[in-house]
Amino acid sequence: MSIRHKVVWHVLRPPVALFLRIKFGYTSCRAKTRDLPENYIVLANHATDYDPLMVATSFRRQMYCVGSEHISRWKRAFPIIKFLVDPIMRKKGMSASHAIIDILRKVRHGERVFMFAEGVRTWDGVTCSIAPTTGQLVKKAGCALITYRLTGGYFLSPGWSAHTRRGYSRGDIVNIYTVEQLADMSVDEINEAIARDLYVDAYELQLAAPKAYKGKGLAEGIENFIFICPECGKYETITSHGNEAKCSECGMTITFDKYGMISGTRFKTVRELSDWQKEHISKAAKNGEAYTACSATLYLVDEDMREAARGKATFGADGFTMGDLHIPLSEITDMAFHGRRKVVFSSGKDYYELVPDDSVNVIKFVWLYKELQRAQALEHSLAK
Repeated sequence: MSIRHKVVWHVLRPPVALFLRIKFGYTSCRAKTRDLPENYIVLANHATDYDPLMVATSFRRQMYCVGSEHISRWKRAFPIIKFLVDPIMRKKGMSASHAIIDILRKVRHGERVFMFAEGVRTWDGVTCSIAPTTGQLVKKAGCALITYRLTGGYFLSPGWSAHTRRGYSRGDIVNIYTVEQLADMSVDEINEAIARDLYVDAYELQLAAPKAYKGKGLAEGIENFIFICPECGKYETITSHGNEAKCSECGMTITFDKYGMISGTRFKTVRELSDWQKEHISKAAKNGEAYTACSATLYLVDEDMREAARGKATFGADGFTMGDLHIPLSEITDMAFHGRRKVVFSSGKDYYELVPDDSVNVIKFVWLYKELQRAQALEHSLAK
């Protein structure tokens, strides 16, 4: 373990914890972190960009964080980040094999690692699915596993929003699985335990015990997430300003309050609105429909980013098409959200980032991809 990283951890941890307490009201049960195994992996759920700091300040011993590859493209900031904490890089929307090798190397040398089991932030307040390879990683690591649940974060900083709020957030250790316990568990049992321990439904908790989250522009950015008007059914017609989102076609206006609830439509939460929209996406997948982004730029990401195509992008059961570039669905190995408005995906050794122009939604591509993957998986299981 690097002495530098250990010193940085202990020096920065107190002021960062104070910052999180003041800005977000974040608290954690640090007393439980005093008597932990020497060697472990921490898995947490993911809701905000501040989650790595929240998890890090909750543990006394230095750990290495698994982070998204995009931060390595911060030309000024990343050299400093690497010098201070040396994060393990993983590309979203691509095989995590290189990151897994780095994780295993560190834990087998007695070091500790923390990562977010979902790989992406929740956009509707519900913990996303856990990759099946997570249990395999834990099994191979040969160290203890700590599951750490973060609550309140979704309302502090919804994935679709450009603004943060002030309110309540907390982190707690859910379970500590020893090496011996993990040895007696199958990979599926480990995955089930992780999914169970990290599951959070932000709206269920909020409805049970409402907490205020104050901030500006509570509705701003919702069009990054919701692309179908729940009243008239038109696509790409929602715009937001302040605490309201409005449909340019039918005039429907949704108002967001400080408790994260919405009014002006038959839905009371973004979660309900999201579930309704997913039903439309499921029907689109079954009917062979494709989604389009009228104006976007596609980049091929390697050591640098270079433009691969520009203009109208289309994605459906046939795959991804943009200009002369066509990638069949069978050749797309994964697809994921990146930031608030971008999508990343891989095809073979190529790694792409799709950046939409203003007011264009491309998140629907990821949802449709996941739905098509589920349909394919079901077909394969029925064929066996």
